[in-house]
Amino acid sequence: MCASVGFAGSSIDMLNATFYFVLAEIVKFTQKQGLKGGKGGWKDFLHSHDRRFGAGVSDPARRTKEILVAFLQTFEEKHLKFFDKMIRRLADCKAIKKFITDFPVQETPLQRLVRLTMEHSLFSRCYSFPSHEEEWIIIPLGKVSEAMKSKVMLSIDCEMVLCEDGTEAIVKVCAVDHNLEVKLDELVNPNKAVADYRTDITGIYAEDLEGVTCSLPDIQKSFKKLLSRGTILVGHGVHNDLRVLKIDHPRIIDTSYIFKCGDLPTVTPSLNNLCKSVLGSPVRQKGEPHDCLNDAKAAMKLVLAKLEYGFDDPISVLNNNLSVSDQAKLLLHNIPVDVPYQDLLRLFPEKYNVDIENDLKVRGPSYATFAVFKDAREAYEAFKGIEAPERRGDTTM
Repeated sequence: MCASVGFAGSSIDMLNATFYFVLAEIVKFTQKQGLKGGKGGWKDFLHSHDRRFGAGVSDPARRTKEILVAFLQTFEEKHLKFFDKMIRRLADCKAIKKFITDFPVQETPLQRLVRLTMEHSLFSRCYSFPSHEEEWIIIPLGKVSEAMKSKVMLSIDCEMVLCEDGTEAIVKVCAVDHNLEVKLDELVNPNKAVADYRTDITGIYAEDLEGVTCSLPDIQKSFKKLLSRGTILVGHGVHNDLRVLKIDHPRIIDTSYIFKCGDLPTVTPSLNNLCKSVLGSPVRQKGEPHDCLNDAKAAMKLVLAKLEYGFDDPISVLNNNLSVSDQAKLLLHNIPVDVPYQDLLRLFPEKYNVDIENDLKVRGPSYATFAVFKDAREAYEAFKGIEAPERRGDTTM
């Protein structure tokens, strides 16, 4: 039995023109995932629903809104729930991009940094999350004209452990506002078996979590309050934190994206090196333990420095640990263990003389290794030309 569609409390027939793009993206998603409604998959539906053209025109973007709606109405309630989440996420992202295009004179200095983050070449591949899944939450943008005026910022950083099932879980989260006032500093119980506490990085031992009752849903509930009404989320490579927090948020400033680093074109700078170049001192000295509260504060300080001093010209990110040979490498990660490392050569055009290191770093169901090029410039050119494979279940913008 098919359920009626009531996305976000509205009849799907009431959706305005902006949602046409969203509907087409959702239908494409069903194709990628092999999802089927009451009349089968997308092409099955077209064969039965449109006797004139059938599946001859299968691109959802070339079909009418009415046909897209009719197809989505054939799905059961379990699918409609995550379609609803996808609609909210995609609609918010579309609204932000449309506002940026339509009202450039209304761009605030803070919103400019949000735009710089969104325009970075890595943004779409790093910030496309499987937020339709059950455990994920999506922070709503609200009314776009009001949200885009918000000057509220929250900087976060998390500590993560490796679990026995091969996944990562959060064990500590910290958040500060633009005054560097602590808004959140919590240990979190992963509630599953831990394979590696990564104590040398996290500073967390098993005994630190004894008696801790705070869970991921508790942290998500806190962030729902902290990130409401257009609050801008700040962090350094904060997509890593969002992925383990299972939170999708539309307004982001990623401090690894907003500075032009002239001497490191192939990689995003580390927080420590960026702080040395921009703020004049590192987050921590060599050998000092990692502190996620300090990292959250450091990311906020970088944003405040960018707002005050500009830093629009390329800066030199000094990295004494990065040799010339290391600059000619690209890190390849999240590779399924059943994919031979030799097959990774197919990622790059034949014009590049590239080697794949056979020293694999295996973590659970995936591994990481390096592609080694002739020099840093060639590595950068190859990186720019890579078509990144989508994570199964992730949605794109």
